[in-house]
Amino acid sequence: MKESVIKFYDDFSEDYHLIYFDWDGAIVRQSKILNRLIKDNLPHLNNRPISLLDCSCGIGTQAIGLAKKGYIVTATDISPASIKRAEQESESRGVKITFGVADFRSLKEDVSGEFDVVISVDNAIPHLQSDDDLQLAGQNMYSKLRQDGLLVISIRDYDALLHDKPRATQPSVFDNGKRITFQVWDWLDDSKTYTVNQFMIQDINNQWETKHFSTNYRALKRQELSTILISCGFTDVRWHMPEELGFYQPIVTARKR
Repeated sequence: MKESVIKFYDDFSEDYHLIYFDWDGAIVRQSKILNRLIKDNLPHLNNRPISLLDCSCGIGTQAIGLAKKGYIVTATDISPASIKRAEQESESRGVKITFGVADFRSLKEDVSGEFDVVISVDNAIPHLQSDDDLQLAGQNMYSKLRQDGLLVISIRDYDALLHDKPRATQPSVFDNGKRITFQVWDWLDDSKTYTVNQFMIQDINNQWETKHFSTNYRALKRQELSTILISCGFTDVRWHMPEELGFYQPIVTARKR
C-alpha cells in the first residue's frame, strides 16, 4: 500500500493543482472554513497562535491557507515530491511552514513535539485499508496532540457512495474546455475497496495530452472511523456534514481529553 500511494502522489504532485478551477481560491475558501471550525472548538486558544500539524498536506492546500491565518504549521506527507512542491508553493507566497516526510502510522517517531490541532483533509485516511493500519494512524495522531487538543479529518461520504457504487465522477471542464478532469472508479469484489483512476486531459498548443494516475482506497463509513477513533482514546467524536459547514466533504472532529 505504502509504495503505491507514494508513487501516486509523487507522480501527481506537479499537476495536482489542476483538479481545481482555481487552486488559490480553494486555499482561501478551505482555510476559512477550517479556521472557523477550529476556533469554535478551541475558544480558549483564541488569544494566542495555534500550533497545527497537517499530517497529509499534499502540495499544501490547507497548510498554506492556515499558515496565512496565523497558525504555527508543521506539514508532513508520505510523498517526498508533494512535500517538495508544497515547500516551493509556501516559499513563493511568503508563508513559513515546517515541512517533513512522514507516514500517518509513524508520526510519533517522525514528528517532534505536540500540537493544539492535528488535521488530515481530502480523503487521505482511507488509503489505509485495514482496521489495524487505521488504528495505528489514530494512535499516532493522538500522540501528537496536546491535552484537550483537536483532531480534524475529512473523508468522502462513503455512507452515501456505497449505496450506488458509482463507476465515475462527472467531468470537470476548465479553461474554456481546454482542461478536463475526472475519475473512473473500479470497485473490487469485497465491495469495501476500490481503485481510483484519475484522468487529466489538456489541450496544450492545439494537441490533446492525457495523463493517468491510479491509487486505492477503502470505502470507510463514518461509524467505522468513529469506532476506531474512540478505541484510540479520542472523545467527543462529532461529524459535520457539508450542508452544515460548507466544506466539500464530511468532517469528523475529536478531542484528546
